Amino acid sequence: MNRQKYSDAKENFLQRRYGVSLGRRYALAAASVVLFSVLGCSQVDSNKSVLAQSSLPQPETPLQKKTVNTDTKIVESSNKFGFKLFSEVLKNDTEKNIFISPSSIAIALAMTYNGASGSTQQAMAKTLELQGMNLPEINSSYAAALNQLLDNSDAKVQLNIANSLWANQDVSFAPDFLKKTQDFYQAKVSNLDFKDAAASSIINNWVKENTKGKITKIVETIEPNKVLFLINAIYFKGSWSNEFDKNQTAEYPFYVKSGEQKQHPMMSQKGDYRYYESEQFQAVSLPYGKDGKVSFYIFLPKQNSSLKAFDQNLNVENWDKWMTQFNEQKGFIRLPRFKTDYDVTLNDALKTLGMEEAFSNKANFSGMGKNFAISQVKHKTFVEVNEEGTEAAAATSVGMVATSLRQEPEPFRMIVDRPFFCAIRDNQTGSILFMGSIIEPQ
Repeated sequence: MNRQKYSDAKENFLQRRYGVSLGRRYALAAASVVLFSVLGCSQVDSNKSVLAQSSLPQPETPLQKKTVNTDTKIVESSNKFGFKLFSEVLKNDTEKNIFISPSSIAIALAMTYNGASGSTQQAMAKTLELQGMNLPEINSSYAAALNQLLDNSDAKVQLNIANSLWANQDVSFAPDFLKKTQDFYQAKVSNLDFKDAAASSIINNWVKENTKGKITKIVETIEPNKVLFLINAIYFKGSWSNEFDKNQTAEYPFYVKSGEQKQHPMMSQKGDYRYYESEQFQAVSLPYGKDGKVSFYIFLPKQNSSLKAFDQNLNVENWDKWMTQFNEQKGFIRLPRFKTDYDVTLNDALKTLGMEEAFSNKANFSGMGKNFAISQVKHKTFVEVNEEGTEAAAATSVGMVATSLRQEPEPFRMIVDRPFFCAIRDNQTGSILFMGSIIEPQ
């Protein structure tokens, strides 16, 4: 990418800010937190913090929206990484509901990637599916993709993405790393006295505000070796394009993984849907808002198959193929009203995917500072689906320590009464905001 295109992409992105004031009842919220601390000797100067010296702008008012063309490579890399990560998580959590935010995790790790160098950067590029893209291209592509995600005129479907960087006031960081984080990811940059007991509350309050109260605490205590928190928060709020009639909700059996039957509140609806059916599963898209820019996708394995068999075929190549197979069709759907929460430590999954060096004393984050390494990647989520909409939240903390014509088909019937896969997808960009396997609705 030449310098002019690079500058133009930055300028386009800076026309947007991430904060959005929302006011409807049902919401989908996600927060990713990247937590950094020092491994070894960091560059410390209590009087000459690079952050303190930097007077980087902090936009506080919405800027004019501007539509840009998203680089599909960055969406494909984020989705591919998300499916790989989901597959690894499934290996260790086969007996409970799983729900993650691949977009949130990818954005958080993309910001972290700006501080990586050498073989650590190469390993992260492989894991995040960023190979073949240089750093300026990655950053400007993410800026453009985020800009387009946020370009929404539907009052019933609103999306907020916010980033922040909280640094120990006694530690200096590479100014180029800070500036990239702010220029391309519009991060709020702040100095804090990490020795002050109130520091964690300040960070948690920012997360709470930017997830509309869905995530209230991501930092428990700030240990002495912690020097940096890099946080991403995603908040989506929408209601169904066609809300479910509460009077149609009734108790029906749901068959859990063991085959045991349990009575559960099920929502029912008839209408025209984007629908796809194969030999292995039924799938339907339930849109939010007036234009269906974002949808809730449900994949229900057939009786002669299973969610495990579906998961084994779940990858970005099949996903992209399936997305082209949906067609308008009349039908009936019965869907459980459910909510679930989930938490997982992603260290082992990310190491298996190729990021092991980033967790070791061989880690090279010299683009950020001296002797940094990742200690822990923690992910927590919550989701609730009911007659009026969807509400969900996710938090990710990454800790760094010092070291044509066709015959009209028959109307379908889709009874979601057994374990199923679901995803929330931005249909305009193709970005998968959330995905999960629901074994037993609670």
